[in-house]
Amino acid sequence: MAHGWFNYLGGTRVQIDSAGIEPKGVHPLAMTVMSEVGIDISGHTSDPVDKYVKNEYDLVLTVCDTAKEACPVFPHARRTIHRAFEDPDYPDMPAEEFANVFRRIRDEIGEFCSVLLSELGPDLHGLSNDERQI
Repeated sequence: MAHGWFNYLGGTRVQIDSAGIEPKGVHPLAMTVMSEVGIDISGHTSDPVDKYVKNEYDLVLTVCDTAKEACPVFPHARRTIHRAFEDPDYPDMPAEEFANVFRRIRDEIGEFCSVLLSELGPDLHGLSNDERQI
């Protein structure tokens, strides 16, 4: 969901790669709740984080405590930020309650992404287009 928000809010200011420690694919309910706010993440993938470790990034962002603890070091990242969000995947929950948890997490992630992009500023601290990667 963070990938979708950064693309939506950051537009051409950012280039996003997203991955997981144990990629499971993009959850169908994540696609549904993001589409409710006009963001299409149906084409997103869940890649293994090792695919990106050697890349250069202005910012590496981890969004869950499991990722923070297990995430490999990105030696070419200018900085790393951790912001834990609750994992909304509770399959034993009644369907509407389950969807509401996803909506709440979607909104929390959206607010965080908005604030972070605002703090980075319009020029992402003077980075060139090639360096504007999150």
